[in-house]
Amino acid sequence: MGRKVHPVGFRLKVNRDWDARWYAEGNDYVDLLQEDRKIRQYVKQEAGRAGVSRVEIEREANQVSVNIHTARPGIVIGRKGDAVKKIKTDLENMTGKKCRVEVTEIEKPDTDAQLVAENIAQQLERRIGHSRAIKRAIGQAMRQGAQGIRINVSGRLGGSDMARREWQSEGRIPRNTLRANIDYGFAEALTTYGRIGVKVWVYKGEILQKEDESSKRAGEQKDSYVS
Repeated sequence: MGRKVHPVGFRLKVNRDWDARWYAEGNDYVDLLQEDRKIRQYVKQEAGRAGVSRVEIEREANQVSVNIHTARPGIVIGRKGDAVKKIKTDLENMTGKKCRVEVTEIEKPDTDAQLVAENIAQQLERRIGHSRAIKRAIGQAMRQGAQGIRINVSGRLGGSDMARREWQSEGRIPRNTLRANIDYGFAEALTTYGRIGVKVWVYKGEILQKEDESSKRAGEQKDSYVS
């Protein structure tokens, strides 16, 4: 079998932070983990049309901070903030703690891997050809400034008797490079023939270049001072 590593878990603490930032031990950890799952499911259901990419959860002593990354913040906020207030009250009733809800806008949704994967899955459910959906997504992502994109679809494509996997890519996708800023997304399309999995990798450039340059400059200044 091929050994595969999740692109996000591979780069944690290198150029990506955790989506859940809190600490617990024993049974408390299990309960809070299940609570995080319920929070994410609720936000996805409540703001499904808003294009929610990911939900960051931070916990303090008696407060839960939820940051919703969405392509359409107006839908999540609602008229005069009614939708956000409803989400906040529902989360407080769910967790039994004080909740703080923040909404972050995704400036380029066509380069967000999760949103691209969900968009392709929705097109497959509407019986649009997978090759056409993939080509359209790749073209939009490259026009929005992505340096590379790769899309995998697997399952009974086109209603074929045997499941198969197809993929298309454009640009560079350095999946083994730690400093590469690679966004990863996964979605499933529930079709009449069965489930079709969609995986998307989007390469947005390198992250550690600025730190390397600043460290070089600091070293050069130190050398000149010593001399």
